[in-house]
Amino acid sequence: MDWDYLRYIRALAIGGTLAKAGELLGVHQTTVLRRLDQMEESLGVQFFERNRDGLQLTPVGEMVFREAQKLAIDVENLERKLVGDDAAPVGKVRVAAEDAMMNELLSPILAELVHEYPDIELEVLTDNDVANLSHREADLTLRPENKPQATLEGERIAAVESAVYGAGRYCRRNRSMDIENRPEECTWIVPDESFSHLATGRWYRKQLKNATSVIRCNSLQSMAALAKSGAGLAVLPCYLGEAAKELRRLSDPLEGESVDLWLHVNQDTQQMARVRIVMEFLVERLKSLEPTIEISSPL
Repeated sequence: MDWDYLRYIRALAIGGTLAKAGELLGVHQTTVLRRLDQMEESLGVQFFERNRDGLQLTPVGEMVFREAQKLAIDVENLERKLVGDDAAPVGKVRVAAEDAMMNELLSPILAELVHEYPDIELEVLTDNDVANLSHREADLTLRPENKPQATLEGERIAAVESAVYGAGRYCRRNRSMDIENRPEECTWIVPDESFSHLATGRWYRKQLKNATSVIRCNSLQSMAALAKSGAGLAVLPCYLGEAAKELRRLSDPLEGESVDLWLHVNQDTQQMARVRIVMEFLVERLKSLEPTIEISSPL
C-alpha cells in the first residue's frame, strides 16, 4: 500500500468533503477525487460512502483512518525526539467552542497561546451548538454539558452559572417590573429550539409559560446584544452578562440551572505532543477564570 494513501484518507476523514481535504493537503479537490478513485480501484476496497453532504467512512475506511492517525502521532513524536524533547510544539491544532465562549472566554487565552507558541497553527471552529461539530473536526472542544458521554475524555473546568440580566434603559422604562412574581409582564429574549442543550431551558418553561412578549434567538451573542440594547430581559451565562457594562444582574444565579464546562480532547489526536501541550495550557488558563464563570455572590 502506498504510504501516501494514508495521508489522503486521513485528510478526507477529518475534512469530510473533497474541498476541505484539499485545503488540508494543499491541493485542488479534483486532485483529491482522482487520488481517492485511484486508491479504491487499485486496492479493490471502498474507503468512503459518498453522498450529497460529503464523505462517510466505511468500516474499512474507519480502520485505515485509525492506523493513519497512529502513524501521524508516531511521526510527530519521532520528530520531537530527533530535535529534542524541549523543542517548541509545531503544527495545526483545531479548537472548537460556541461563539459566546470563544468571544468571552477563549479569545484572550488563545492570543496568549499563539504568543507563547508561535509555531502552533491554530484553527478556530465556532458553532452555536458544538454538538454539531464532527468529533474529527476539532482536537479540543470547549463544551457545556452535565453528563458527557463516557467515551469522551477531557477536563472539567467549572460550573457555568446563569442569571437574569437587563439593560439600565430597560429597567428605567419598567420600574414596576417584578421578575420574581410577575415575569410574564416583561419582554424576554429567549433561545430558540436549537439551544435545547441549555440547562436554563427548564427555567424558561416554568417561569415564562405565560409570557406573551418574546424575542427568540439562535445565538447567545444575539441574546446579549439585544439585552444590551434594551429590547428586553435575558437569562445569560454569568461570564457573558457580568462582562457587559450595559447590563445589570437582576437575580441571583438561578438555582439548579448551572451546567458543567468541559474541555474535551479528540481521542484520535490526544497523544500528539502539540495537542497535549495546548490542552494543558487551556485547562490552566480556563480554571483561573473559575470565579468569573461560577458567580456565587447574591445581589
